[in-house]
Amino acid sequence: MKTRAQRRSLAFTLIEVMIAVAIFSMVVAAIYSIWTLILNSTHTAQQAAAQVQRERIAIHTIEDSLTSIQSFQASPQYYSFVVENGDSPMLAYTSRLPDDFPRGGRYEGFSVRRLIFTIEPPPNPGNTFVDNTGEKDLVMRQYPILTGMDPDEQVNPLVLARNVQKFTVECWDTNTGDWDDKWDTTNSIPQLIRVDLELGRNTSNFGNSARAFSTSRIIAVPCQMMPTIVQVPNGANGGASGLNTGIQRTGNGLNLKTGSPP
Repeated sequence: MKTRAQRRSLAFTLIEVMIAVAIFSMVVAAIYSIWTLILNSTHTAQQAAAQVQRERIAIHTIEDSLTSIQSFQASPQYYSFVVENGDSPMLAYTSRLPDDFPRGGRYEGFSVRRLIFTIEPPPNPGNTFVDNTGEKDLVMRQYPILTGMDPDEQVNPLVLARNVQKFTVECWDTNTGDWDDKWDTTNSIPQLIRVDLELGRNTSNFGNSARAFSTSRIIAVPCQMMPTIVQVPNGANGGASGLNTGIQRTGNGLNLKTGSPP
């Protein structure tokens, strides 16, 4: 039969229990910290990969459409090539697009469409453009030149890239032999076009030292403007009276004007 002193020596003291709980808590805290670090790293890597993929898709979309651009000198109001840089950059032109072009299913049978690329703040839930965060998106609108833009495309453009820090378009000027950020001869097509796109990272995940994703692409345009003498017999003006690009800016959005077919 064990004495009371022997039975007491077989039990844990309060100090021993507290030490064991403290050690267990430290082990659990270390495991949790490592697991949280793994989750944050995975999320950051996924966001970085998504940004790079968006950048590639945006440049690829612009490049595909530029290589199938169309221009008719007698109808500049439908085929003008418009480049604007600065605080509100815009790129607009008309192309013959393939069936697999983004949102091509909406315009089945209308392969010749007007494309408009702009930088705009993301819309709020009320579908009004309000710049609350300072971030801007690269969006694309398109419409068949014979029908004009439908209201849904106007309000809900396709977002190609988010958090755009820079979007510039430069054209090669054969007269000066240098790049120019303006293109005054809107009824003609430049031979070379350089597109610079820079996307910012989310500082909440990457920190204040986060670097932006940037890319620059030089696109050789294989198409040429169709002169009036070829488009219209006897060199008539084709009914074009002045240049009307079909684009009007209203605040942060765009309004489209349409006229009679060329």
